[in-house]
Amino acid sequence: MRQIVLDTETTGLNPRSGDRIIEIGCVEMVNRRLTGNNLHYYVNPERDSEEGALAVHGLTTEFLSDKPKFAAIASELRDYLQGAEVIIHNAPFDIGFLEAEFARLQVPTFREHVCGVIDTLVEAKTLYPGKRNSLDALCDRYGVSNAHRTLHGALLDAELLAEVYLAMTRGQNTLTIDLHGDEQGDGAATQMPVLPLGDILVVRASDSERAAHEMVLNALDKEVRGACVWRLPSAER
Repeated sequence: MRQIVLDTETTGLNPRSGDRIIEIGCVEMVNRRLTGNNLHYYVNPERDSEEGALAVHGLTTEFLSDKPKFAAIASELRDYLQGAEVIIHNAPFDIGFLEAEFARLQVPTFREHVCGVIDTLVEAKTLYPGKRNSLDALCDRYGVSNAHRTLHGALLDAELLAEVYLAMTRGQNTLTIDLHGDEQGDGAATQMPVLPLGDILVVRASDSERAAHEMVLNALDKEVRGACVWRLPSAER
């Protein structure tokens, strides 16, 4: 599966009021492996950034003045994204800006170019309800170093998000192993052989262990003034 982790920086918060994209960063993964086939643009937005946005990304109008306009990079970006599953943190924000840019060029929408979108902010809120789920908070939670992140940058943030996403979804790995130098011509991973189960060893509790267990249950019964949950039939627990 081909996935693209994507992030943007913008002149402000609202594309409907004329704010534009000034930076796009994309990180490619194929079968959950970083390929190094990344894409990065600075974009001339043809307007100034709002003061608050400039404080976040630090990309001045002067710096962006000689960069290509979105129309000049749109075709390459659309080809790069074509058919991929896209991973974005707070996807409605970035997609809203991309859709506005594509609409200005009267080309098919962003969603028509990709096969689906994963919003890691939504995923994180499901996993950690009521907690901070910003990219910085997720980096701290999953041990992803962001010490070099003093300002927001689209490519840097996409690289961090890729690491966070792989950590968040680590349990979704398939039971395959990539044996370097021993891959089939199509690049498919070699599946691990299914081995027969060994004999199951059952170690039963001794009389003294059962007596100690009963003492613990009696103490729990006393605490709850009745029968503790461990004495109930399994269907009622």
